Amino acid sequence: MLSSRIAIVTILCAVLAAGCDESLETVAGPTPDLTPTLSSIQREIFHASDSSGRPSCASCHNPNGGAFRAVGLDLSTDGTHASLVGVASRQKPGVLRVAPGDPANSYLIQKIEGHADIVGTRMPQRGPFLSDGQVTIIKRWIELGAKND
Repeated sequence: MLSSRIAIVTILCAVLAAGCDESLETVAGPTPDLTPTLSSIQREIFHASDSSGRPSCASCHNPNGGAFRAVGLDLSTDGTHASLVGVASRQKPGVLRVAPGDPANSYLIQKIEGHADIVGTRMPQRGPFLSDGQVTIIKRWIELGAKND
């Protein structure tokens, strides 16, 4: 009896895990075309505003923006991956901006979720903030290794 329950739970977990990315399609919120790839995140979040009224991240994080001068993060170019992944945050040098496979310890996630121990303010600074779905998809990209795709 116990072994059959374990088998059922194991099968259920495998089915849920296999369908994980498909369920992301329903959580993207104001960016319905968002997928867990850098190219999608750049197109739908970093480079574009969305239907919630949120400005693009690159409107501040570009070579002429105040955020770039303050933290050195340029989200407006093809160098976004090199600027984010495996790079120490200038605000918290002991923390990587994006730690591949580890969204909880990625400063990008901490900043967009507004964790209590961040330096400065939650991003985007004047809001509106990213939806839970948008954050979930960015976390999934990080979980998948934060590839330059």
